[in-house]
Amino acid sequence: MRAEGTFTTHEFTAIDTTPAFEVRTGTEVGIATMEKRYAGKVDGRSATYFTAAYDQATGIGTYVAMESFDGSLDGVAGTFNFAHLASTLGGDRVDEAFVIVPGSGTGGLTGIGGSGGLTVGADGTHRVWFDYTLGK
Repeated sequence: MRAEGTFTTHEFTAIDTTPAFEVRTGTEVGIATMEKRYAGKVDGRSATYFTAAYDQATGIGTYVAMESFDGSLDGVAGTFNFAHLASTLGGDRVDEAFVIVPGSGTGGLTGIGGSGGLTVGADGTHRVWFDYTLGK
């Protein structure tokens, strides 16, 4: 099955963390939390941990996100986790990955598995889709 929707970010808060030891690279790593809200056949909200090594001046970098979703896909309500990552060389997204975390589904979404993706349109609209199955 496929569920598609759009999302907006309603909160983005940087987290001040210090690793066990410092490593200097060409791009600093940052960590933040986010709240996203979804509309469409994907309806609900997510709590997100967002990590990125990104150079704002060049637009080059990579992010990794882990989301906990509470809502519905195609009208079926529940919760689950999903992870995604992508890189950019200053333009289009490359080297993308998107996965629903096995065993994370609850409610009507118990047994969910699959993948998905996201795009950002020229107008700034963020679109997401899940290609998923529901098992028992």
